[in-house]
Amino acid sequence: MVQVQLRIPEQTVKEIDEWVDEGKFRSRSDAVKTIIAMYEEKIKIMEFFKMLMKRSKEAEDNPKILIPLDDMDV
Repeated sequence: MVQVQLRIPEQTVKEIDEWVDEGKFRSRSDAVKTIIAMYEEKIKIMEFFKMLMKRSKEAEDNPKILIPLDDMDV
């Protein structure tokens, strides 16, 4: 891992410290890493949703490309 220094508002540090004190995170570092991981997951979910919306539009515009569920071995 690489160590980085960052500047964040004092109020945010207080909130993170409260979360650590409450046992939600082991440390400030753990909190920041978890928050970043959650943000990355959110981005992936948004990209997946956009792809689903695009595919739904494609299927709506061209229903012949759909495979009936009856034809699938599920």
